[in-house]
Amino acid sequence: MKFESGLHPSVCIDAVFESLPAPQAIQQVADCGLKAFEFWGWWDRDLDAIAAARDQHDMTISACCTRFISLVDPTLRDDYLAGLEASIAAAQRLQCKTLISQVGDLIPGVDREDQFRSLVDGLTQAAPMLEAAGITLVIEPLNELVDHPGYYLIRSDEAFAAVDQVGSDRVKVVFDIYHQQISEGNVIANIAKNIDKIGHFHAAGNPGRHELTRGELHYPSIFAAIADAGFDGFVGLEYWPQDDPATGLRQITDWF
Repeated sequence: MKFESGLHPSVCIDAVFESLPAPQAIQQVADCGLKAFEFWGWWDRDLDAIAAARDQHDMTISACCTRFISLVDPTLRDDYLAGLEASIAAAQRLQCKTLISQVGDLIPGVDREDQFRSLVDGLTQAAPMLEAAGITLVIEPLNELVDHPGYYLIRSDEAFAAVDQVGSDRVKVVFDIYHQQISEGNVIANIAKNIDKIGHFHAAGNPGRHELTRGELHYPSIFAAIADAGFDGFVGLEYWPQDDPATGLRQITDWF
């Protein structure tokens, strides 16, 4: 499936359709008229079944995750890079161009600057692997107030600073609008001034992490701002619906 340039919706099947096996979830996404999906871990999935469902419905896999190994702990660097190598192979098998990476929890008793340096060093070592494969790795800041207490990377500005220091077009940020609304707010301005460092988006309503039509975020305005900034890629709809999942997805299709 080929897309024209611009912002395109991608459904996170592990959230929106979490109770369904992947092929059935992909069928549901297709029935809603959406042409891209994503999921979290690849290592415990039937990748052949996922690829078959993708091809059956002429869809695109927009993203999946690399293995959850800390980047801020230098003693785990070899494990992280080995996990990334395996994840790149899985992404190539799935024709998936984006890998999402968590960075790990804050290490008690270790200076934050040292952990930031480990993050940058690890991404710098990862960059040649990604460049050779033609795959983009996006690191994800998460909120600590509601969902991820103890996580290291909370704000987008620190994520952008790490990407700047790495200096590779294949290492960027996944800007999760829900998480950053909680962590820092000011999402449209922060997105617009850093759009070249963003490789993927996630979206959910806040508070509650439910449908995009619920809560304080006006997503039509946010998506319009992303498009106006010249972004070309996907926004992963990563939320837990309170109502019928298909109804919620169909409600927002005209936003794109």
